Amino acid sequence: MRKLLVLGALLMAGTASARDSLGVFDNWGAFRDSAVPRCYAIAMAEKVRGWEQAFQPYFTVGYWPKRGIRGAVHVRLARRLAPGSSVNVSFPEANFTLQAGQADAWPADQRANAGIIAQLRSASRVTVIGQGADGRKFRDTYVLAGAGSAMDAAALGCAR
Repeated sequence: MRKLLVLGALLMAGTASARDSLGVFDNWGAFRDSAVPRCYAIAMAEKVRGWEQAFQPYFTVGYWPKRGIRGAVHVRLARRLAPGSSVNVSFPEANFTLQAGQADAWPADQRANAGIIAQLRSASRVTVIGQGADGRKFRDTYVLAGAGSAMDAAALGCAR
């Protein structure tokens, strides 16, 4: 039942429209977009009651075979960031500071990207922390059950 809810939520969010499902693994899904081509593992943040969101937050790990990109981390934030603020990805065993746009964030370099990928495979949760344009801090939390399997499915989906 949980898998159907995750897939349904991803489809409703528009993230998976016109894409091929490579599978749903606990809290994560894997998809292939043949038109680009690209594949990605994706999870939506846990809902927080009473928390104002401008966007549906999600965490992705993408693969673009024609560009030679494998395992690129990207985070869509729940709210627009305050100008000049940073975004932190916090795991129980490690923390990373990301580069940020208005409502998106990504690792500054390949070393940070690889560290995040390793933590996604071994940790149980990750929290993305930022400061909204309104000055208030916000947290987007992701359960990592299924993350490794979804990343593997996405990598295999674009290996062909």
